[in-house]
Amino acid sequence: MSFPNGPAMRGGAPSQTPAATSLFRRLVWEGTVPLEIKIDSKELPAGSDRGLECYYIQAPRISYLPLLLPDIKKHLTDLVLDETNAGLLKEDDWWFEETERGGLMRWHWPIGLLYDYNTISQGLHSTVPPLAGSSTPTQPLRLTLHLVSPPLDKLLLTPSAESCKLSYMGQLKEADFLRWGSTKRVTGLRKQDHDGLWESLKNHNFDDFWRIASKIFPTTTPLSPNASPNPNGASTFASPPPPTALSLPPNSSTLSPSRPPSTDPSGPPVADRDGAYTVRSVPVRIYLPDGPVLQDLVPPLVEERAHTLRQYLRTHLPLLFPPPPSQPQAYALVQGVVCPGDAEMAWMGACMAGADGWVNVCIGLGRPPR
Repeated sequence: MSFPNGPAMRGGAPSQTPAATSLFRRLVWEGTVPLEIKIDSKELPAGSDRGLECYYIQAPRISYLPLLLPDIKKHLTDLVLDETNAGLLKEDDWWFEETERGGLMRWHWPIGLLYDYNTISQGLHSTVPPLAGSSTPTQPLRLTLHLVSPPLDKLLLTPSAESCKLSYMGQLKEADFLRWGSTKRVTGLRKQDHDGLWESLKNHNFDDFWRIASKIFPTTTPLSPNASPNPNGASTFASPPPPTALSLPPNSSTLSPSRPPSTDPSGPPVADRDGAYTVRSVPVRIYLPDGPVLQDLVPPLVEERAHTLRQYLRTHLPLLFPPPPSQPQAYALVQGVVCPGDAEMAWMGACMAGADGWVNVCIGLGRPPR
C-alpha cells in the first residue's frame, strides 16, 4: 500500500491487531500529494518578480489548504512581491482554483480528497483513453492562487485557518454522531484536547494526534465467531435506526464482536463497545466526478456478516457496480488507493478515515489508474 497512487489493497481487512491498525493509520497520515501553485499573473502588482512562476510542495493528504499558506507566503509570495506589496496582502483573501479547468478548490476538504476528486474528474473529461497495462505517473495538482476577491458565496466561509478549524471540528462531531449516536465523545474532550487535535494536525504530529483521537475513533477488534451477545442480550444484528433514533445507546440491538479472550474464568468475553464492528454507522461519503456527494447510513454488519465495500457500492451505485456476471464500470479510490471490493467498511472506518473521521470514497469511471 502506497500513496498517493499506490497499488490496490488486497483482501478485506489486512490485519486487525493494534500494531497493524497503527501501521495503516500512519500510512494514511504520512500520505502526501504533489501540488504546483502559481499566482494568478493578472493579480500581480507592478514591480513583482515574474521570473518565479511556480512553487512545488509535497502536501500531507490529511491537511488543508489554509494550513499551507505560511509555507506559500515564505517560499512564493514573499519572493515574488516586493516588501511593500507583500505587506498589504491579507491571507484571508487568498483562494485557489484548479488551473486547467478552473474548478474552485474547496478549502474545507482535506488535500488528499481534493487530489483524488481531481483525479476522477480528469478521467471523466479525458479524451485519450489509457493504454492497457500502461503506468500513469503521479502528476501534481496544478493550482492557481488568487490574492483578492474570494467568492464567499461559493466558499461559504472565509478561507482562513480559524474558519477551517471550525469546519474541521464540525465534521469531527458529525462523524462522532453517526458512529455512536451522540457527540459526547468529542464534546466531552477538554478544551486542551480540542486544541491539541488541531495543533497536531497543523504540525503533522501523528503521535500527538492519535493520543487524543483514540478516545473518539473505534478500535479494530476483529469479528469473532464466538462473540457473546451484547449486555442487553440481543443475538442478532439490526441495521442502524433512522437518523431520528440515532441518539439511542450504541449497544442496543447489535451483535457485538468480542475482545481477545479474557483471563477472567468467571464468564464469556465481554463485547467491545468501542469496536469498529459495533458502531451504529460508518461515516462514509461517496464522491462522483462532477456529480453530487452521496451520504447514507452504513452499518458495519449486514445479516451478521461484515459489510463490504462491494455490497455498499452495489446498493448505492448499481449501474456502475452491477452484480456478476457483469463487470464493474468504475473503481473506488480511498486515500489514493484503489480499494478491493471485499474491504470491510468497519475496518475502513477505523483505519482509512481522514483526520476528521470520514471515509471519502471517490468513484472513477472506467479502469483504475495503474
